[in-house]
Amino acid sequence: MINYQAMTKTKYLLLFSILLTLVFVSCAKRGAPEGGPEDFTPPKYVRASPENFTTNFDAKEIRIYFDEYIKLTDAQRQVIISPPMDPKPEITPMGTASKSIRIRINDTLQPNTTYAINFGRSIQDNNAGNPLSFFQYIFSTGSYIDSLSVSGSIKDAYLKETPPFISVMLYEVDSTYSDSTVYKDSPRYITNTLDSLTTFELNYLKEGTYQLLALNDLNNNYRFDPAKEKIAFLSEPISIPTDSVFELNLFREISEFTLTRPKQVAGQHTIFGFTGIAEPDSLDISTYPAPENLEHRIVLDREKDTLHYWFKPQLERDSLQFIATGPGYRDSLLTRRTDMERDSLSITFEPSGTLSFKQSVNILPSVPLDSVSESLISLVDQDTLAVPFSMEYDEFRNRVELSFEKKESQKYNFQALPGAFTDFFGMANDTIRSQFRTMALSDYGNVIVNLQNVREFPIIVQLTNEGGEMQAEQTSTRGTTFNFNFLQPGTYFIRIIYDTNAHGK
Repeated sequence: MINYQAMTKTKYLLLFSILLTLVFVSCAKRGAPEGGPEDFTPPKYVRASPENFTTNFDAKEIRIYFDEYIKLTDAQRQVIISPPMDPKPEITPMGTASKSIRIRINDTLQPNTTYAINFGRSIQDNNAGNPLSFFQYIFSTGSYIDSLSVSGSIKDAYLKETPPFISVMLYEVDSTYSDSTVYKDSPRYITNTLDSLTTFELNYLKEGTYQLLALNDLNNNYRFDPAKEKIAFLSEPISIPTDSVFELNLFREISEFTLTRPKQVAGQHTIFGFTGIAEPDSLDISTYPAPENLEHRIVLDREKDTLHYWFKPQLERDSLQFIATGPGYRDSLLTRRTDMERDSLSITFEPSGTLSFKQSVNILPSVPLDSVSESLISLVDQDTLAVPFSMEYDEFRNRVELSFEKKESQKYNFQALPGAFTDFFGMANDTIRSQFRTMALSDYGNVIVNLQNVREFPIIVQLTNEGGEMQAEQTSTRGTTFNFNFLQPGTYFIRIIYDTNAHGK
């Protein structure tokens, strides 16, 4: 039997429960906090122990206090200590929030010296990340704080944009200073342009004579590593105090030619890394002892600072010793030999597809060539009419330059029959086909460059892209007008090089 009274009571209880839930939800929505205004205020320095700008400093630990929780961000690059300490001090906290920074000094400090610890933009509040920019802690181990300064700007001699995080250094020019000091010793004073500045200022300096230079110090060791880093320096030392503002131009030094340890990469094929410049007529590599009938080829890698060395016939040795010689250079190098398959011949083209009117086609074999048979090669246009061409093989760069007169909006079909290319080991190609095309003349642009106030010749005039990569180049020994034709649409920059030693680089 159905109890209608109980059902009605249950229905009302359920309805009351739903209404009560809606009331609570509605109240929760009306009372939801909206949050306060966004925080843009950086942390504030409160005090330090010992106090900032302390003289006769002899503490082993520094504490710097702030008005809120802070964190150190990118401290390895942002925090600059001048003069540098070796070993570097311990700075905490590095990843956790705290209201203070502790600096534990591990180095023996120099007497009568003013030290500056520049935190760059590393000190940030823990919640919003607002930086306390360029906060400095200064102290002196002597009776006063040195107060002299020197300033200037940094440019890249080759690129439009100056790299970030450039270290600017002062070396004291005294009886111990020499040209090799920058390779092996730390500077007396140092600062950094950090991530967005191209200007610098060195403060709290002592009166004296200094060598001023700048480095993109990639490994943060305060020393010049010429294989990897750019350098800028003044030709003469400076005297401080000075009112001069200095400009430093970064450049990559070309080091002396040196080969690195060889490595076998295939049968009868070894590679050598190198630094400096390698020229085909200035270097020879030979095996030692060398059989009378041994032949070899040296080829420059197309992308890396590497030399490829192919030889024949095969040498049945567990290791190979090489003698490398050049003007002012001689070295002996050794590598282990294992049984490996010999390289097989393959052919690629550069560029592939679209050609500009001033561009030749580079035919790129994977193995040095022994011969090219032009009679087995044909080039025809889109109407299958034969196109006259010429070919020239660059042995050191292992490329065949295919040159021909190009017409607008045309397609060209290249074909090389078997045997057209024979490599160093006597292997020949299979049939090779490739197609190239040209665009309409209206698809290109032209630029005329007129120079004024050229102070000396010869000069090199280059058009570059936004990344500084050279797109077109002309040289001149006296002319100041340059026509650049058949340029792809885009943004270009003009770079002028005074070629003082007239070597085209």
